[in-house]
Amino acid sequence: MNVPSRERDEGQVTIEFLGMMPTIIVTLIALWQVVLVGYTFILAGNAADEAVRQATAAEPGARQAACEAAGLKHLSEAWRSGADVTCGGSGYVTADVNLQVPILFPGTLSFPFTVHGHAGAVEEAD
Repeated sequence: MNVPSRERDEGQVTIEFLGMMPTIIVTLIALWQVVLVGYTFILAGNAADEAVRQATAAEPGARQAACEAAGLKHLSEAWRSGADVTCGGSGYVTADVNLQVPILFPGTLSFPFTVHGHAGAVEEAD
């Protein structure tokens, strides 16, 4: 019996799509992880900017507390839990922020490396 070629290929697209599905899913997961890494870099830079801005306006004795509070202020709990904010310097104040990059979902496991944000500003005169 001679079956038309159109009928012989029925379901072929479905089978090919199912065969490609693992590759598509892995690609989407990898892209999402890249987005999380980029977002963590943005958060670290912004936190360092905020921290140094507050540190330059604070008295030298209260500088670290003001720096840390400002650096953590805009971070969600997922990034705040592993965050490290430090300020230092006199005359030219610097702030360093280290954040952990989450794996797939913020608030879960983190990669073993940190993202570093750095900012500096001249101390404000009284």
